[in-house]
Amino acid sequence: MALVLTEGQAADSPQFVPVLKKVRVRGPVGRPRTRPDAVAGDKAYSSCGNRAHLRKRSIKAVIPEKKDQVANRKKRGSTGGRPVSHDVELYKERNTVERLINKLKAWRGIATRYDKTPDSYLAGLHLRASMIWVKDLTRTNR
Repeated sequence: MALVLTEGQAADSPQFVPVLKKVRVRGPVGRPRTRPDAVAGDKAYSSCGNRAHLRKRSIKAVIPEKKDQVANRKKRGSTGGRPVSHDVELYKERNTVERLINKLKAWRGIATRYDKTPDSYLAGLHLRASMIWVKDLTRTNR
């Protein structure tokens, strides 16, 4: 759906909003959708900023809360707010992204980062993602 290239040591969570801004899903008719119904992520994406961004755009957050965030909320008492809830069945689908990352890294050029420039590396990611998508399409159309 969308790829954002960062430095190797950069954390994933700060890229949450930039990736969401790049998502465009085209249906059979009409303009591409830029707002998914829900976003599933692991605890790394459980920041207040990410949740506020999703709330502002009316997107359902399927992200569990970190233990330290639960403790801080409870410590604040009634001013700490309500507990975060998430759809357990929908959360099980988040491994789709993890499996895609593993399939991307199965291509040696991506796993070992042979490309010297960010543009050529990103082009390789797009090529590999396209190959995975086409293979998946041919598998489902049988």
